[in-house]
Amino acid sequence: MLSQKILLLYAHPCPHKSKANHRLFKAARYLDNITLIDLYAEYPTFHIDAEKEQQRLLDHDVIIFQFPMYWYSTPSILKEWQDSVLEYGFAYGENGQALHGKILLCMTSAGGKAENYQHGKANHYTIRELLRPIEQMAGMTGMCYLPPFVLFDAQNVSEDERLDEHLKRYLNLLQALRKNQIDVKKAHTLPDLNHYFLSQERRHSA
Repeated sequence: MLSQKILLLYAHPCPHKSKANHRLFKAARYLDNITLIDLYAEYPTFHIDAEKEQQRLLDHDVIIFQFPMYWYSTPSILKEWQDSVLEYGFAYGENGQALHGKILLCMTSAGGKAENYQHGKANHYTIRELLRPIEQMAGMTGMCYLPPFVLFDAQNVSEDERLDEHLKRYLNLLQALRKNQIDVKKAHTLPDLNHYFLSQERRHSA
């Protein structure tokens, strides 16, 4: 089976302050069949080249948004990118079928601990629920949405060994996507892709 081509759109407005995302993004450059785009570096004035971005989408099979959660959403450039690139007649609407069948997922980091992102806790909602607008966008454009891959408690990640573990899973996920080895139907039912890989690790260690 041919390898899938991955387009990773990285959105971090302050990469020099990043404790995790920038390291993950840099590690991904050593993988095959992956195109890495730093949106803030490429578009410092927010003037998105829609035609160029649309061609990038056409040239790839898997689209990834990587970003830190900002007020329960994406950094602003990702919203600008969606508004500029996902045009009627290209991504949706009459004859707008260019993205049908492509995979879309978010790789994100959250400041709070995992247990606080659920009903009845401090943040009230899961990360997947907070990112419903992106999931709805994927549905409207005919893309196959996978639940987010999340680094929780990111503000304290440099104080323990979790970043190395997360980096390993991050690279494993990218490799699995490239090789088309993700059980999409199973993954789609989960709150996040962390659960997908944890279940696999438990099965292999049993």
